[in-house]
Amino acid sequence: MWSLLALVVSMPAAAQHHLRHTDFQTDTPMVHDPVMAYEDSTYHLFCTGLGIQHITSKDRKTWTVKAEPVMSVIPKWTMDSVPGFRLHVWAPDVIKYRGKWWLAYSCSTFGKNGSTIGLLSNHSLNFPVWEDEGSIVTSREGRDNWNAIDPNFVIDDNDQPWMVWGSFWDGIQLIRLDTTMHVAKGEKPRTIARRYNLNNKEAKAALPINPNPPKNPTSDFAGPNAIEAPFIFKHDGWYYLFVSWDYCCQGSKSNYRVAVGRSKTVDGPYLDPAGIDMRYGGGKLFLEGDKKAFEAAGHCAAYTMDGQDIFICHGYSIAHEGASILIQRPISWTPDGWPVLKDQ
Repeated sequence: MWSLLALVVSMPAAAQHHLRHTDFQTDTPMVHDPVMAYEDSTYHLFCTGLGIQHITSKDRKTWTVKAEPVMSVIPKWTMDSVPGFRLHVWAPDVIKYRGKWWLAYSCSTFGKNGSTIGLLSNHSLNFPVWEDEGSIVTSREGRDNWNAIDPNFVIDDNDQPWMVWGSFWDGIQLIRLDTTMHVAKGEKPRTIARRYNLNNKEAKAALPINPNPPKNPTSDFAGPNAIEAPFIFKHDGWYYLFVSWDYCCQGSKSNYRVAVGRSKTVDGPYLDPAGIDMRYGGGKLFLEGDKKAFEAAGHCAAYTMDGQDIFICHGYSIAHEGASILIQRPISWTPDGWPVLKDQ
């Protein structure tokens, strides 16, 4: 969907690919790591896939899976930055800020932290040409104890943009951005959530979970700090940090689940209802597989749309033999301000 002019002007070509010849419709989209946006009476899903999968709907019931990905051409700099990365682009996020759409995406290889989060911009979600804005952050094996994947943008109450990201290693990272959605001058990542922090005596004493975690079954490099895919949602004066615990990407053997904490400020600390800081293993379990419809579920997002708060994620469907499909559920709120999923 890139015009030749756009390729020459904004994005040096590294590889071009086509997934299928025509769009198709479905009421059960198979997705991984979905995020959503709304513009001109149309809902847009962006998901992990070759060049980022793009799916649209008028009613959030019938979905049109687009034949062309968002990035039919992958910028060459991504492959130069991440050895082994080619076409499979992970875990996008999308937001409208100061009149422009911004889309972040992850370039990596499974289980390693040599990764980069890239950035695209556009004036409309319906316009097929996105402009390459380069990299936001890059992690290097042996240099950084965090992994530059799974980005999420959040705009605080002062119209200040931030980005949260992370997968395993030292957990979930947060950094302040400038108005071009790149890292603000002088800013460094800070850790705001972990599953385990065994180097801290105070944290070890507070851990409500197994302090001797099992070996990571999906990676020899990532370690046991099984937390990733952050998403921050603002509601009623609080920032809610959703994260995914445990392991994705194993079909019916996945045990992904979602936990949440909250803070009065975007930079934390994020606490669970027991007051345990998410930096030290805290978090309230929010969603897990019911073993009836889904073995596991995770990598979520939350929005206010159509006058209600909604939650989306992917779930490993039992009926579809472990395939990853879209879950959408309304959110309600307890009297003390914690999110709860409602039935459809």
